[in-house]
Amino acid sequence: MSGLVVVGVDGSASSLAAVEAAAREARLRGAGLRLVHAFVWPAMHAPLGPSPLGPPEGGLQNMVDRLVAEAVEQARAVAPEVEVGHVVVTGEPLTVLEAQSRAAELVVVGCRGMGGFVGLLVGSTAVHLAAHGRCPVLVVREQPLLDGPIVLGVDGSAAGQKAVDFAFSEAALRNAPLVALHTWTAWNAPMPAPQDPSMPYANPPGALAEEEERLLSEALAGRRERHPGVVVEHRVVHGGTREALIEASRSAQLVVVGARGRGGFAGLLLGSVSQALLHHAHCPVVVVRGTGERH
Repeated sequence: MSGLVVVGVDGSASSLAAVEAAAREARLRGAGLRLVHAFVWPAMHAPLGPSPLGPPEGGLQNMVDRLVAEAVEQARAVAPEVEVGHVVVTGEPLTVLEAQSRAAELVVVGCRGMGGFVGLLVGSTAVHLAAHGRCPVLVVREQPLLDGPIVLGVDGSAAGQKAVDFAFSEAALRNAPLVALHTWTAWNAPMPAPQDPSMPYANPPGALAEEEERLLSEALAGRRERHPGVVVEHRVVHGGTREALIEASRSAQLVVVGARGRGGFAGLLLGSVSQALLHHAHCPVVVVRGTGERH
């Protein structure tokens, strides 16, 4: 066994779905699985044992023991061959899981729970980890499909290269096809060099689209050789990135994107496309931070 998959658990239905997804990921990787519960009550000096007036099985500590045991049972039911460990750490969920991500190759969380506010489509823990985690973060949305392609959002940026590598590896692990999706509009596409220097804006019809096809091919260069068994579809779409990826997620088993990319604001650790997918995708989403991004 090598590697470690970490999953956050809090007893919610969302976190149990994350446990199932994390168990499958650990099985695919031949990795261990660690279930992590962030226990905030000791830090607030709340009594942990049962109330003198209540049943002996009551109290916060017994509640945590039960929810962790349920999550462990769920993981072993999905992947009995995976080594499952668990830990209860005193602290706030965002801080605890960010620290756990330092030793993991993947962190998995549900889209709700872990202290997320009821009115939010995606919990604050998921958004925070996607921006600050030290490894790729898988956010489980809706009931994941076990077939369908891996959809990779490609923007051609250097920050997105780690997402490309992750998507190819994930497609190989799952024996799934890969859809490499790149979008462009006349407003964000790099202008190709004009064929007639005397007319700096003169390009033949279709030149922008051809340039975007080339950009996508260059972004994927070398990965086919490392993963010869992965069937790759190049998909170049003239339109908005968020809309195209959300639509593609309807038939996908997973969408993979970088945390930031071309056009992202320097002060933001999580780009608008990644945030939109965390809120609206129809399948689980993996956000992969690029090399050299600030923590």
